[in-house]
Amino acid sequence: MSQHDLIKEIGQIRSLMERSSKFMSISGLSGILIGSYALIGAFFGYVTVYGARTDFRYRDNYITDSGIIGKLILIAAVVLLASVLTAFLMARHKARKNKQTIWNATSKGLLIATAIPLLTGGVFSMLLIYKGAYGLIASSLLIFYGLALSAASSFTFREARWLGIMDILLGLFALAFPGYGLWFWATGFGLLHIVYGIIVHQRYEK
Repeated sequence: MSQHDLIKEIGQIRSLMERSSKFMSISGLSGILIGSYALIGAFFGYVTVYGARTDFRYRDNYITDSGIIGKLILIAAVVLLASVLTAFLMARHKARKNKQTIWNATSKGLLIATAIPLLTGGVFSMLLIYKGAYGLIASSLLIFYGLALSAASSFTFREARWLGIMDILLGLFALAFPGYGLWFWATGFGLLHIVYGIIVHQRYEK
């Protein structure tokens, strides 16, 4: 065996070992769908707050109407439920297709790694709602979600880390410019998720 063939074989073994230690059942197509749900939710959120006006100027005013807040929470809950259900069903389908199990040591590690920042972010956001600090919610959700994705990247596709980093940056920008919070939210949860899903689908599922 030549040195070139040996290096190639070692690379293949390393790739197989890396795949066996990571949760690869996450579907790229589910990322595209989740991003689409977020964009649809952002659209309904925009209409709920601003009506049908297409005015993209910076708004330095915050929502105080509890009725509007309730509608936004309902929209966010529907998007979250649809996203979680889609991710789970498509991951289970991909795992069965590859004759794998969706619940194993790696997926448990993935769940624990993401649950800590996600649950913390959820409680933190509810406290912001309780305190009436509505202008900070979009940035907080992006930052904590980005931290969860960065933690998840140790157990799944490395692209999740870059998605997480970009969501954290968007969250910081949303904190600096809260009047554009909805746009940063739509970009982080919507457009970037679609791009991430396309990349994962092209690299790992074709």
